[in-house]
Amino acid sequence: MSHTAAKKSAPTFSETEQRILALAGADLPDGPAPFAAIAEQAGCSEAEVLELLTRLKDEGVIRRFGATLRHQKAGYGHNAMVAWRVDDPAEAQRVGKIMADRPEISHCYIRRTYPQWRYNLYTMIHGKNPGDCMEVVGAISEGTGVTDYQILQSVRELKKISMRYF
Repeated sequence: MSHTAAKKSAPTFSETEQRILALAGADLPDGPAPFAAIAEQAGCSEAEVLELLTRLKDEGVIRRFGATLRHQKAGYGHNAMVAWRVDDPAEAQRVGKIMADRPEISHCYIRRTYPQWRYNLYTMIHGKNPGDCMEVVGAISEGTGVTDYQILQSVRELKKISMRYF
């Protein structure tokens, strides 16, 4: 989205809607009817839950529903954040799209630069081992022509959660 594009005002939610969203944003209840269980906990009908979630999905407020894979337990225990320098804003957009299309990349951002840190494009690359991550870095560099980058290895994870908004 362009920074110059008009932004819609944020929706306001009733207390019931906030309860629904808080419950739907957590782990879905086990069982054959998870949305009925959410409705019971939120104090409303399953139809109300489904209507709200469908409407917010259609409006783009909810991006998606999906399973969250614990990547370390699935064998993808290595990652590397890579900071790339792409000076031209249009080229950063083009290269960023190429990077974002790679399945090994979970996050891809353009950020502001500073005089002492000129890197503006960031990717989080995942692999089964460090070599996998390095292969992706090499392939991206070769495929895009971007050769100025820094690989930022994690030393220790201090916190990683899904955000709770209600």
